[in-house]
Amino acid sequence: MLHVLRSRFSKFAFPAIAISALALPAQAAGTKTITAVMHSDLRVTDPIVTTAYITRDHGYMVYDTLLATDSNFKIQPQMAEYKVSDDKLTYTFTLRDGLKWHDGAPVTAEDCVASLQRWSKRDGMGQKLWNFVASIEATDAKTITLKLKEPYGLVLESIGKPSSVVPFMMPKRIAETPADKAISEQIGSGPFRFVAAEFQPGVKAVYEKNKDYVPRKEPPSWASGGKVVKVDRVEWITMADAQTAVNALQSGDIDFMENPSFDILPVLAGNKDIHVEPLDKLGFQTVGRMNFLYPPFDNIKVRRAALLAMNQQDVLDALVGNPQYYKLCGAIFMCNTPLATEVGADSLLKKSGMAEAKKLLAESGYDGTPIVIMAPGDVVTLKAQPIVAAQLLREAGFKVDLQATDWQTVVTRRASQKPPKEGGWNMFFTNWAAADVVNPIASLPVSGKGKDGGWFGWPEDAKLEQMRDAYARSTSPEEQKKIAAEIQARVYEQVIYIPLGQYTAPSAWRKSLTGVLDGPATPVFWNIDKSE
Repeated sequence: MLHVLRSRFSKFAFPAIAISALALPAQAAGTKTITAVMHSDLRVTDPIVTTAYITRDHGYMVYDTLLATDSNFKIQPQMAEYKVSDDKLTYTFTLRDGLKWHDGAPVTAEDCVASLQRWSKRDGMGQKLWNFVASIEATDAKTITLKLKEPYGLVLESIGKPSSVVPFMMPKRIAETPADKAISEQIGSGPFRFVAAEFQPGVKAVYEKNKDYVPRKEPPSWASGGKVVKVDRVEWITMADAQTAVNALQSGDIDFMENPSFDILPVLAGNKDIHVEPLDKLGFQTVGRMNFLYPPFDNIKVRRAALLAMNQQDVLDALVGNPQYYKLCGAIFMCNTPLATEVGADSLLKKSGMAEAKKLLAESGYDGTPIVIMAPGDVVTLKAQPIVAAQLLREAGFKVDLQATDWQTVVTRRASQKPPKEGGWNMFFTNWAAADVVNPIASLPVSGKGKDGGWFGWPEDAKLEQMRDAYARSTSPEEQKKIAAEIQARVYEQVIYIPLGQYTAPSAWRKSLTGVLDGPATPVFWNIDKSE
């Protein structure tokens, strides 16, 4: 299946690039530089305006967070220590000493208040938290005081969330940028500085060690603990042709490759100089998302027909191929978690919905307007889904306009609310790290907020929002599990999105790198050393 897809997808592929043409960095004498090929090129650099993981990864290089989650899922202090009042209504955060922005100014509580306020307008957990916030203020230069209207159990988990729209701290003047407008400067307080003069969007992003950064004393654990930088520079180099990147890794021209294709993993694993390992052990959920604003997916019958036409097996066979790395999973909050259930997922798991899909589509009034599906050709873990979906939808009776593009264009275009004929879209596919979809509050695609703060696709569902609010207020694990199952049933009933299975994605790096950390928001480049 993989080679068939690769052949059929060849018209979308980028031309092979000679390694010598990529202008790989020449290291100055005594300079330690890690050269990495990430899963995507970097173009959007504001980690608050997008859920794209390449932008999140950029955020972890440049910025820092007040709190962080460790490998035991516990919230730890990062930029700030915290205290919670006995009545659970007041949270006090005290900034630690030695925090400076990259322009030399001290980090202040006012900066952090502005950063949290901007984040709360974009992130699902932030939006829900702010429903409970009575006030937040800088009570002095180092103290942030957050007061609630009523107790809420996910305050620390929200501010310390590890992935997607992470509450990164920024200077106040930057954080006051409207939440729907991208910031124009990359000034953080994190372990690396962004080298704006060397940034070539879609080609290269460069980071230098922040010599003023004061790491915590604790050992690193996921995004928490000491972020000790052991190299001078990190360069993200774009190689759109996957085989070119593999060749560069094997020859030593690059040091790290985030997402080698699954079929090349045995070759890399057999190279004595290369280590292969999944860094996010929790894995990913791959999903399809429809645009609810325009026909035909504003029609529930059409959405149901599309859901019934899909199945996880075909998608995962094409995407991954090797069952060692994937799992059929109907649980929208991930399998093997406290909230896992397969309610509503039968047709996806059993490949049993095509006949009903054809019947429902015929009854729906669908007029044959082609469905615009965005098909990025430059990201290994996003190539297969649009092609398989297009095949299945056509079999069910849909007409499909599969539009070849690259992932960063999808990241930009999916935010457009224009009609498909004016540059909008009907459907796209993406992957969520488990940490981002593990419960109804963390999961952005479960939101029913519509155009008022909802995730791309913008379903508006008041009942779904009521359920999420009930989950947020619940303190009983048994009740939370019951509500989560009801939410999942609603998601499948209304086809809020289509879960297409679960997988892990190994990374590969040369053994000259040591100290590579795992976690749900990886790769990170602190703690890594490089030997010659």
